[in-house]
Amino acid sequence: VQLVESGGGLVQPGGSLRLSCVASGFTFSRYAMSWYRQAPGKERELVARISNGGGSIDYGDSVKGRFTISRDNAKNTVYLQMNSLKSEDTAVYSCNAQRAFQAYWGQGTQVTVSS
Repeated sequence: VQLVESGGGLVQPGGSLRLSCVASGFTFSRYAMSWYRQAPGKERELVARISNGGGSIDYGDSVKGRFTISRDNAKNTVYLQMNSLKSEDTAVYSCNAQRAFQAYWGQGTQVTVSS
């Protein structure tokens, strides 16, 4: 099983980034997918979650209206479009696959928002 994130980097406040997470080793279309983030000294928090079919989506309060989660089950990939980035969005972003009591995690990608 692998979840490989990409797309992180350094961006100025107000900018945009698109994260991708490519899954392998399990039946992607059966799993809900989520993005989490963790900043230094802070607890990990849920950023966004999308159901296995894409029909149900939830966002953390701090990113509503700015971030968009989507998935392509044909490509085993989940995306996170991040717009209007703020310094407080700086964190390591990790993707998660969840089905019942089974969960898989990626290694994370660093997002730094700074001028």
